[in-house]
Amino acid sequence: MVHRTPDAGAGAGAGALDAIPFASSVALAVAVVWVAYRVWIVVYNLYFSPLSRFPGPKIAACTNLLSLYWTSTGQNHYRIKELHDRYGDVVRIGPTALVYRSAKAWTDIYGQRKSGDRPFLKDPKFYMSGPNGPNLLNADEADHARGRRLLSHAFSERALRDQEGLIGSYVDLLVDRLKGEIAASRETVDMTRWYNFTTFDIIGDLAFGEPFDCLRESQYHPWVEMVFVSTKVSALRRPLLVYPFLAPIVQRLLPQRLARMREAHFALSAEKVHRRLETKTERPDFMTYVLRFNDDRSMSAREMESNAALLIMAGSETTATLLSGFTYYSLANPTVYRKLVDEVRGSFNSYEEINFLRTSQLAYLNAALEETLRFYPPVPATTPRIVPKGGAVIDGQFIPEGMSVSGHHYSTYRAESHFTDADLFIPERWLDGRDKRFESDNRSVLHTFSLGPRNCLGQNLAYAEMRLIAAKLLWSFDMAMEESSAGWDIQKAFNFWEKNPLMVKLSPAQH
Repeated sequence: MVHRTPDAGAGAGAGALDAIPFASSVALAVAVVWVAYRVWIVVYNLYFSPLSRFPGPKIAACTNLLSLYWTSTGQNHYRIKELHDRYGDVVRIGPTALVYRSAKAWTDIYGQRKSGDRPFLKDPKFYMSGPNGPNLLNADEADHARGRRLLSHAFSERALRDQEGLIGSYVDLLVDRLKGEIAASRETVDMTRWYNFTTFDIIGDLAFGEPFDCLRESQYHPWVEMVFVSTKVSALRRPLLVYPFLAPIVQRLLPQRLARMREAHFALSAEKVHRRLETKTERPDFMTYVLRFNDDRSMSAREMESNAALLIMAGSETTATLLSGFTYYSLANPTVYRKLVDEVRGSFNSYEEINFLRTSQLAYLNAALEETLRFYPPVPATTPRIVPKGGAVIDGQFIPEGMSVSGHHYSTYRAESHFTDADLFIPERWLDGRDKRFESDNRSVLHTFSLGPRNCLGQNLAYAEMRLIAAKLLWSFDMAMEESSAGWDIQKAFNFWEKNPLMVKLSPAQH
C-alpha cells in the first residue's frame, strides 16, 4: 500500500481559497452594516430627531450638503429667504441646524442671558480660525471678554471725538480725488472702489498708525485685494469644518492662488502689528489701548495679529458696502436722492460745517442709511450659535443642547411680517411722524450689528464714518447712475457681498 504525504503547498492553497469567501463575507457584512446605519441615520433625522417637527426641505434634514452648496455658490441668502417665505419663521436647514427670522428668536439666541444661564457659544463648524489663531469673532468666552475690554476703549465716544480729525482728513481726500477725476474728464467712476479706498485707508491708520495709501495712489493696496479673497476663501473652505474627509476634494477644487493670497493676508497682518509695536507715537490708535496693559489682561502677540486681520476686514469692507448700497438705492429712487440733497445742502452754509455731530442730526440722511442697513445688510449671512448644555427655549419652543441655531439678516429684514412693503426701499419708515402704514413695522428686529455681549464694537465708528462720507459727497457732487449698473444689487454673497462695479457720473454740485 502506498501512502501519500499531503502536499503542504496544496494545503496552503486550499486554506487561502477558504479565506477568500470568509473575507468576502466580512466585507459584505461591513457594507450591509454601513448601509443599514446610513439608512437609519436618514430615517432618524426625518422622523425621530428632536428637530423632525420643524419644517424645511427633506434633503436638508438628512445632510448638510444642501446648505454647504448654497454657501459655496454664494446663493445662501436668497435660498434661506425663500425657505422662510415658504415654511415660516423657523426652518430646518441641516440635520442639527435651525435658522430663524422672528424677533424673539434673535434676542433668545444672541441677547444677554439671565444670570446663571449658559451662553450660546459660536458654532465651531462655521467660524474658521486663521493661521494666527482665534480672534474676537471666534474666541472662547474668557478670551473674548478680555479682548473686548481692551478694545472697547478704542471705540468709545471719547476715542471717536479724538479720531474725527483723522477720519475727516481722509473724507476730504476722497472729495479732492473725485474732483480730480472730473477735471481729468473721468467723471464716470466706480463708487464701490472709491468707498473701499477710503474706508481701508481710515481703518489702516486707526489700527496701525499708517494708511494703505489707496486714495493717494487711486488704486487698491495689494493687501486690500487679499482681504477680499480671504473672506471668500473662508466661506469656500467651510465644508472642511463640517466634513473633514472632503479636504482632498476641496483643496483640489480651490485655486491655490486664492489659498496663497489668504495666507499672505494673515502674514501681512502680523507684519503690520510688529511694525506698529516698534513705533512710538503720541497719537492714539487702536493699538494704543491694547498696549496699556502688560499683565494677564493683555493680548499676546499672536492675538494682536489675528485681531488685526479681523479689524481690517470688519472695519472697512462693511462700511464701504453700506455706502455702496446707500448710493445705489438713493440713485435708483430719484425722490429719495432729491430729499437727501435738499436736506444736506439746506442744513449747512459751507462744506467746513459738516462734522460728526451735525450729520447725526440729519433726519432723512439717517433714515436712508438705516433703510440701507435693512435692505442691504453688509453681512447677509447667518451667524450660528450652539444651544448650551441642558437645552434652551427659543421663540417659545424648547431646543435640545448641541443644536446649531441662528438668525438670518437678509431674510429677517426682507420679511413682510416685520416690514410693510419689505421689498421696497422706503427711508420714510424710519422717520418720526411717519405714515401710519409703517406703524406696524417691527423696527426693533433690525440687528445689523448683532446684539448682546458679542455685538459689533465698531458700531458708533461705522455710523459716524458713513454719515460724514455721505453728507460730504452729497454736498460736493451731483450724481447720476449709469445704465450699466442697473440691477447692481443682484449679487452673490460669501460672508460679504461680492459687489459689482457701481458706475456713477459725477458733476460739481450747484449751490
